[in-house]
Amino acid sequence: MYSVNYHRATSVADAAKKIKSGDAKYLAGGMTLIPAMKTRLAAPSDLVDLNHIADLKGIKVSGKNVTIGAATTHFDVANDEKLKKVCPALSHLASHIGDPAVRHRGTIGGSVANNDPAADYPSALLALGATIVTNKRQIAADKFFKGLFETALKDDEIVTAVTFTAPARSGYAKFPNPASRYAMTGVFVTKGKDGVRAAVTGAGDDGVFRSKEIEAALTRKFEASALEGVTVPSGSLMGDIHATPEYRANLVVVMAKRAVMAANA
Repeated sequence: MYSVNYHRATSVADAAKKIKSGDAKYLAGGMTLIPAMKTRLAAPSDLVDLNHIADLKGIKVSGKNVTIGAATTHFDVANDEKLKKVCPALSHLASHIGDPAVRHRGTIGGSVANNDPAADYPSALLALGATIVTNKRQIAADKFFKGLFETALKDDEIVTAVTFTAPARSGYAKFPNPASRYAMTGVFVTKGKDGVRAAVTGAGDDGVFRSKEIEAALTRKFEASALEGVTVPSGSLMGDIHATPEYRANLVVVMAKRAVMAANA
């Protein structure tokens, strides 16, 4: 490690003020930033710790309307009883992120702001038609995720919460990398008053995306059988040492089937 100035923010306004000093970075759970600093892939001059801002933590459920504070941990998302009742798929997703140490430390806001192409939450928020709330504005998920590790956030913006209306049905399934537990391919599906949405993570060479092929098939019939014979183009999918684009294209359909089965269970 190298010399870095540490700041403990006491409020969102205080954090926004401190971020303007040098090449500063916000620190949430640190599950991505700290390893990047250890390997010198990131070298911020200052770290602004958001973990002690009470207003950024907690889950509120009012009917079908859900608000999750950005500093809420994966563990809390996985185990909140009210959230489990209205959107069990999101709790299920959170329960399979990383390992217990990661789930107790990592936060939903940190994951969303980082937008790792293999992270789980981006697919959920995209499929849920969620809104990402910052200290300055509200951004629809469809416009928030811009590409690999890229979002609509400005340099001085802080994700403060995510909000969504729970759909009638939702499900998530992923094929995890056995070492990292990141999604080699994950699919989150929803069926609500605005129709069917299906978002894919871990497979796109430009990050999370919605699958028109999956959505069209499930709009006709929201059952796994509706996906028989459906194919997803592999031209824009990721290829690496773990899987070819063609293999991931097949996994998208397989995971979508499992996600629909979970939604209908």
